[in-house]
Amino acid sequence: MVAVMGATGNTGRVVAETLLARGQKVRVIGRDPKRLAPLVQKGAEASIAEASDAAALTRAFAGARAVYAMIPPNLAAPDVRSYQEKVSDAQAQAIAQSGVEYAVLLSSFGADKPEKTGPVLGLRHFEEKLNACGRLNALYIRAGYFMENLLAQVSVIKNFGIVGGPLGADLALPMIATRDIGAFAAEALLQPAFQGKRAVELLGQRDLDYREATAVIAKAIGKPGLSYSQLPAWQLKPALTGMGMSSSMADALLEMSEALNSGTMRPLESSSAANTTPTSIEQFVAEQFVPLFTGKAAGV
Repeated sequence: MVAVMGATGNTGRVVAETLLARGQKVRVIGRDPKRLAPLVQKGAEASIAEASDAAALTRAFAGARAVYAMIPPNLAAPDVRSYQEKVSDAQAQAIAQSGVEYAVLLSSFGADKPEKTGPVLGLRHFEEKLNACGRLNALYIRAGYFMENLLAQVSVIKNFGIVGGPLGADLALPMIATRDIGAFAAEALLQPAFQGKRAVELLGQRDLDYREATAVIAKAIGKPGLSYSQLPAWQLKPALTGMGMSSSMADALLEMSEALNSGTMRPLESSSAANTTPTSIEQFVAEQFVPLFTGKAAGV
């Protein structure tokens, strides 16, 4: 049995569906039975639990050999650090108490740094908590910059005619599609071969900067004049909070952006066959960005 946190999210859904397709017993964990129902129809067992409820998670992990662990995003959290600590405390406690042998954690590049990395700091703390689980074998996937972050640009392009954000235009980022992270995690959980505690980076198909990503988007949506503008934090924060993000989360994301711009937060590994994934930016934009931009559901 593999227990999957965040089973209705971008990575957890891929983990659950991949494992089910390969004949693995899967227990999907979430707050909403209705959202878990499609996975139950594919053969999963559902367990209803809040990500911060240690007792409920201990029951959800009971009998599982392995767990896919992650901190579900909560953009409206009034105190991001407090939210992350509660969630990682609960999962680490549940993993320790339920006797799980293997855990695969969705972490991030930059988790090697002890401060000033925004939400990535919470992932570092999660790794440290799992390190303290004596007999647990844990694999920390330090994933690259999600291509899905580009989807927020749909409204920016429509409202302002630009792609804009806090990152430098020529800052090379290891951009990765979340489905590739889910596929990698599923393989690691299917036949766990990792021992002890170790971190691996997963860096995507190739490094890209926002100027290059904008050029791909411009070609795909037929706007050849589209350009990228780096925007200052004072201008971005009200825009982020206006979209429903808490002030705490906006500050955390801007702190992470600062760490990326300064080079403090960067991959430790060079690109290799082991940390390269298949989905290209061109494929992602065609399959995910364009349907959202045109208002047509992906796959239609």
